[in-house]
Amino acid sequence: MDGELGDFLRSRRARIQPEDVGLPSHGRRRVPGLRREEVAQLAGVSVDYYIRLEQGRRQGVSSRAGSGGVSDAVLDAVARVLRLDETERQYLREIARPRPTTVTRQSVRPGLQLLLDTLDRAPAFVLGRRMDVLAWNALGDAVGDFSRMAPGERNMPLQVFLAPSARELYPDWPAVAAETVAHLRLDAGRHPDDKRLAALVGELSLKSEDFRRLWADHLVKEKTYGVKRIAHPVVGELSFPYETLALPGDPDQLLVVYTPQPGSTTTERLALLGSWENRTSG
Repeated sequence: MDGELGDFLRSRRARIQPEDVGLPSHGRRRVPGLRREEVAQLAGVSVDYYIRLEQGRRQGVSSRAGSGGVSDAVLDAVARVLRLDETERQYLREIARPRPTTVTRQSVRPGLQLLLDTLDRAPAFVLGRRMDVLAWNALGDAVGDFSRMAPGERNMPLQVFLAPSARELYPDWPAVAAETVAHLRLDAGRHPDDKRLAALVGELSLKSEDFRRLWADHLVKEKTYGVKRIAHPVVGELSFPYETLALPGDPDQLLVVYTPQPGSTTTERLALLGSWENRTSG
């Protein structure tokens, strides 16, 4: 993920117009948004300092506390000028001061699988690094069809961008695609030297023009809650509010639970799907 810091800062200053921050526009500009000199002025740092930061030259950007890295005060000032939200601020800190990635095998604790299995009225699954699907319950499988996928295919970005039926499966595919990329980029910021993640991004960039375009936007977003519509091939359209919970003790794992409204059409169709799955698996 070389150059990520500079690319992110450039994409964010391109969103801010001079008049938005009280600066004269000085007529027509060659590029949209703020100039580097203007960001430096508003953040209270020297132009040379900000240029080194945007170029990713961390060796020349030391904190005032002498820690050898860019300080919180500078990052907060730049974030304020660029009007970053809290997720973007945290992402900026992570890519400005990257930490080594510990390569460990992803696995789900037995107790967590038991918890999934007790959710017998709500589809649920666990996402790990790179948005790999690590575990699921019976209804989660009925909706997502995870057990029928090869292990290497149980990855949400691969399914969203490369599965032939993805656009039919997700009626709101553009929104689903954008949210998927925004969360994947957040993971990339937390684990910049993850070779498997780099390979995944490379494969998706090579095979999907939509992914390339969205990845170039440098959007970052936590997967928290929302509504996802799924056009299931057996029971028709399902509309799922969902909640995403970070798991204590393993921040790289997320529990995603679909929570259909009681008495809704989705709940009725989900019950039908569950009974249909039981008949076919039996």
